[in-house]
Amino acid sequence: MHTDLSPHLHTPDCIKLIEQLNNCHIEKKFSKFLGACNDINDQVLKCLKKERQARAAANRVKAAERQAQLKERLKASS
Repeated sequence: MHTDLSPHLHTPDCIKLIEQLNNCHIEKKFSKFLGACNDINDQVLKCLKKERQARAAANRVKAAERQAQLKERLKASS
């Protein structure tokens, strides 16, 4: 199961892959069940994973900044 594949949520590279996967599913209605679209699906999964890891790294940086600011406020008020 994929996350939401709406175009506004992803990078242009992933959007291209998502479109290819959707086209594959449309063009190969029955052979998709036999693995005809698996290669594209694997590429989509890898791209989504890279996006998720990048978001997680950015969130870690933001969290560290917030924690540093909080420590400064606590030191100032003590």
